[in-house]
Amino acid sequence: MENIISTIHHTPWLLTLIVIWSIAWKAVATWHAARNSQLGWFIALFIINTLGVLEIIYLAFFSKRKS
Repeated sequence: MENIISTIHHTPWLLTLIVIWSIAWKAVATWHAARNSQLGWFIALFIINTLGVLEIIYLAFFSKRKS
């Protein structure tokens, strides 16, 4: 854990990149969940931080597709 903190301390651009990545996926996924009236998914996506993993899973498998 100390190694990870040291790496982020010496490369602040890495933390910035991780934050931008996470916010972008969260924004897209929560927008789709709200638009599809999927309240449970919206709450889960809004609260749980997984660096975009849960958001990508939602968009790939659970988001309703337009016909």
